[in-house]
Amino acid sequence: MIYSTATVAVNPEGETPLTCAQVWAGLELKARDARLFLPAGLCTRCDVLEESPTHFVREVTIGGTDICEIIALEPEHKVTFFQASGPREGAIVNELYEDEAGTLQLRFYCYIGLRGKLPGGPEEQAEQAQFDSDKGYKAALLSTLKRTRELALEGQL
Repeated sequence: MIYSTATVAVNPEGETPLTCAQVWAGLELKARDARLFLPAGLCTRCDVLEESPTHFVREVTIGGTDICEIIALEPEHKVTFFQASGPREGAIVNELYEDEAGTLQLRFYCYIGLRGKLPGGPEEQAEQAQFDSDKGYKAALLSTLKRTRELALEGQL
């Protein structure tokens, strides 16, 4: 199994401040249409298939791979992506919270496995290394916040 986590401050010095509501709007928008947040051409399809008050189901194509996810929403707190089909199984979470000092933080964590691959095998080890690298999920959090700031400044959030 792969476990990875990363946390970043939402409003580091020198950046345009975001409110909790703005970050939440960005997280929900990213869940509904990943194309708006991922590098151009990486996500070629993002369709919401069904919705309820607490979750929705989406199908995406990212990097040529089709994935079906059940996405649970805990407003202004947490978005959880349950991998229903695709190369991974498990959960990926984006959590918005205030730390002990009252600083708004955005945390990613996941607990996943690779379908059809040996647990702890070379494929999982490689994926673990990628998640934990400088180009892994910490970079994804920073990219999400950057795009959220752009959308907020454009008045789209």
